[in-house]
This record gives sequence, C-alpha cells and structure tokens, in this order.
Amino acid sequence: MKEYQTITEISGPLVFVETDEPVGYDEIVEIETGDGQTRRGQVLESASDYVAIQVFEGTEGIDRNASVRFLGETMKMPVTEDLLGRVMDGTGQPIDGGPEIVPDERQDIVGAAINPYSREYPEEFIQTGVSAIDGMNTLVRGQKLPIFSASGLPHNDLALQIARQASVPEEEEGDDEDGSEFAVIFGAMGITAEEANEFMDDFERTGALERSVVFMNLADDPAVERTITPRLALTTAEYLAFEKDYHVLVILTDMTNYCEALREIGAAREEVPGRRGYPGYMYTDLAQLYERAGRIEGREGSVTQIPILTMPGDDDTHPIPDLTGYITEGQIYIDRDLNSQGVQPPINVLPSLSRLMDDGIGEGLTRADHADVKDQIFAAYAEGEDLRDLVNIVGREALSELDNKYLDFADRFEDEFVDQGFDEDRDIDETLELGWDLLSMLPKDALNRIDEELIEEHYREEEQAEEVAAD
Repeated sequence: MKEYQTITEISGPLVFVETDEPVGYDEIVEIETGDGQTRRGQVLESASDYVAIQVFEGTEGIDRNASVRFLGETMKMPVTEDLLGRVMDGTGQPIDGGPEIVPDERQDIVGAAINPYSREYPEEFIQTGVSAIDGMNTLVRGQKLPIFSASGLPHNDLALQIARQASVPEEEEGDDEDGSEFAVIFGAMGITAEEANEFMDDFERTGALERSVVFMNLADDPAVERTITPRLALTTAEYLAFEKDYHVLVILTDMTNYCEALREIGAAREEVPGRRGYPGYMYTDLAQLYERAGRIEGREGSVTQIPILTMPGDDDTHPIPDLTGYITEGQIYIDRDLNSQGVQPPINVLPSLSRLMDDGIGEGLTRADHADVKDQIFAAYAEGEDLRDLVNIVGREALSELDNKYLDFADRFEDEFVDQGFDEDRDIDETLELGWDLLSMLPKDALNRIDEELIEEHYREEEQAEEVAAD
C-alpha cells in the first residue's frame, strides 16, 4: 500500500498528486485529512509522475498536508442475496440502519462485457401493469427501454408504479420447473431529499422494498458520486441475475444528472468539450452502462433496464436523449400535453417505440391477437390525431361519419386506455380486452390490420361493447 503526502493541486472534485511510480487507472484511493477524516476516491488519470484522483465525498477540508493511500485495487461492490430489502447511499454504504452486510463476494463495479456469442435474444414478456407499455410498447426480458421525460413531468410516479407492479408471467408448463424470482434494483442519481422520501415511503407502504435494492445519491451529494451509483446498481443486478437466477429490472433515474456529473468532471480536467459542453466520450460511457442489460445462454436470470432521463428544454435532439436513443432498443415518451389534460401516466404512444416488442408478444407469450390489436390501435389513434388538426380548421360537421368515429376513438383511447392512474395494475388480458372495446367503436371493414378470424372471435357490436364498458 503506497502512501504519499505530495498533493500539488485541488480543482473542483479532483486532487492531483505527484508520484514516483506508476499507479493503476481506476485504482481506489483513501485520502486522510488533517482532522483524521478519511475520504475515498478513484484514479481518473495516471501519468509517470502524477495522478488525478476524483474524490467521491468532495474535496472540502483536503489540503496539501493530507496523506494519500493507493490501495492497489479497483472499486468493488460487496454482493449477496441479503442485499434485497436494503437501502444504500450512492457509494454502496447502507443507510437504512440495518445490520452490516456480510458479502458472499466482492465484484468489480465496471463489470465484464457480455460476449456477443453468449447473448440470448430477448423475447420473453415482462408485465408492467401499464397498458400503454404492455399493450403498445411491450418490454421484454433483457431489453433496455428508456423513458424520455422532461422537467416537471411525473416520470418518478411512473417509475414507482413499474417498480411496484412489474412481474414475469408464469412460465409455460414444463419450461422451467423451479421458476425464477423477480427483483428490482432502483438507482437514483441527483434526486432531492423530498423525492427520496417519496420513493422510500412508497416502497415501504406497498411492500415493494422486500424484493428491491435501492441506491440513493441525493442532489446535495457530490456529483462525482453519481458516476459510480449506476455501476454499483448494475453490478448488484448482474450478481442476482447471472449467479442467483433472478429476473432483475434495473430502474435508473435520472440519467441527465449522471451526464451532468460527467460534464462537471470533464470541465475540472480541462478536457476539450464535445456537443453542448458534454465530454466527447459520453456515448462510450453511456454504452458501458446500457449494454450491461441482457440474457446469457445457459443462465436462467436476466437484466432488464429502464433508464429515465429528463430532456433539457423538452428537446429530444439534446445529446443525452440523442445518444441514449442510439444505444437502447426504443423509448417511452412522457408527454406534456397529455399531462396537462390529467392523463396518468401521460405516455404518448405514437413517438414511443419498443424495437424488441414483436419477438416478445403473440401466442404462448402474451396472446395471439396482441400484435394485430396493437397495429390497429396505432393506426386508428394516428388517424384520430391527424383529424384533430383538421377539425380546428373545418369543424366536426365537415367530417364524414367514419372520421368522427376516429376522433371519438382518439379521445376514448387517451381517457380509458392510457389514463389508468398510477395505482391501477392491469394484466395483459385486461389491456387487450380494453383495446377490443375501443376498436369495436369502428366498423368491421375499418379493421384492416386484424386477421378476420380474430375479428369474428373478439369484435363486439356496439351494444355489447357498451354493456362490457358499463360492467
């Protein structure tokens, strides 16, 4: 263990130390201040005669007399199945007053890349209980599906709803004798104390904490800490998934705060900035996180990610959503107009997309009619949206009877299908039956994207649809 008292410069979250021998990149460092406090840090840059260290707890109180110890190892996360039900801070230290964690092992937080040859294609359905996701933009095991939101929108309520309700429907008989348990890893970065209290109250009130591991980095915690919080969360997820056979859903909020921390560190290192001041390597950095989702051949478990990000200025061409969209397999859009109408959750299904949906739905996975119902609802809702613009010019009286039905369909779709509140948990059968109720507003010959046999089986004449809706 090498120890130095050769601090030359302190710049923001960084400490520069002269060394007389090479120090490993990413090596963990302990800095002891004059008053006996110990801070942890990580080597960010290493040259032959100096190193740059990012300090997790902030550099306040560190001066040139502080001693720096290089521990000779990278940062590791102590992992065990007993982490379920626990709450940690952003550096992996327990903050729930529970017993000390006795780890089964300690794993490197950077993680090992999944060999592409060993990856299994994601194609099993995860039920979130949210119709706009399950019915229209289905999440499958091993997928990374971000939520694109904006400041002031209820993405945290949606995140809690998914964490509370998400489940893996029962395996087909004979497929899996023991079955795999479901777990949620919740990584919060840069959230306020009020938001943290809301999260914890909801987790404890609903009992969701029992199957969850929570990592909390608050807004007043050092920004540097935010860069390791998601890595700790994903290391825990990989352990539970690939060594304990859990199906793990990782929810990371807010990735915008994570990227702001990258920008702050880049500025402190005086790096040449990229687009809008963010580091040029931000794409690579985000990919290192997002690509840790997936399934591995021969392993029962899976890691599924839902990163949440707030688009600055509601701009989806901003570097954060832009780069995220390149790496992930779709996106769920939270819409400001729907939110102002009181729709909960305010998911706009038209720009939303799940690229892996087609392989995760259908007979034996969800239901045989799922794909056709989804396609027809998309087409009808898009038609209704287009007609809304036209109505503002010519009025409803100038439209045909069918056009008026499409307009009514769009209104009912938002009011009944998308708007379900943050407490209602719908299974996939309820979601699809609701879809058929809405489609039964339209004449049969307008349902040109659904197989005729399915129409005969599920289509309800208007009187029947009204009776079902009343029930």
